[in-house]
Amino acid sequence: MRLFSYFRSSASYRVRIALNLKGVPHEVVPVDLATDAHLRSPFAKDNPFKGVPAIETDDAVHGQSMAIIEWLDEAFPANPLLPTKPSERLLARELALAIATELHAPLGRPAIQHIRSELGGDQNAVATWQHRWLEKTLSGVEQRLEDRETLNFLFDRPGYFECVLIPQVYNARLSGFDLGPYPRLRKIDEACARLSAFRAAHPDAQPDSRDQI
Repeated sequence: MRLFSYFRSSASYRVRIALNLKGVPHEVVPVDLATDAHLRSPFAKDNPFKGVPAIETDDAVHGQSMAIIEWLDEAFPANPLLPTKPSERLLARELALAIATELHAPLGRPAIQHIRSELGGDQNAVATWQHRWLEKTLSGVEQRLEDRETLNFLFDRPGYFECVLIPQVYNARLSGFDLGPYPRLRKIDEACARLSAFRAAHPDAQPDSRDQI
């Protein structure tokens, strides 16, 4: 199985974590978004959505990180990412999708490029934009976790939610966002950082990381 990935893509990062937590053997194939490699063949020919991550299965190349993560859990039942109870599955999806759907578009490369090139915004303008959306969404997630503050993860072990949270915490730090008011999120992040599945998925550990080139 091959995963087409960009080292600093939060969506690619979350799928790398999921693959590692599931223990599914795979090869990471870098796609350089900085040089628009995702818009050219052969990648663009096989992936009509022209984005990362994309996963090559037996029949085709499929995109969309959340769809890939759910497929992994269905196709490889060992080490499930979602809990068994419907109420717990709902909570995991609620928190993960709040981050994935509310933050991905406004914080993604196209939005940031638009602020810089079309609106003439400087780095301060970009940071202000990013922090506005981060505060809105992460505050809601932190509030949801108030009655679970004794846990290192959302449930007894990391899974679906942590796959999505950790890349966003990484991006928040890159933007200079203050995570001080979010102790529960920081606790989960610190617990995940001790696990090999998360360390191996980290952007700095990827073959296309700028630190590796």
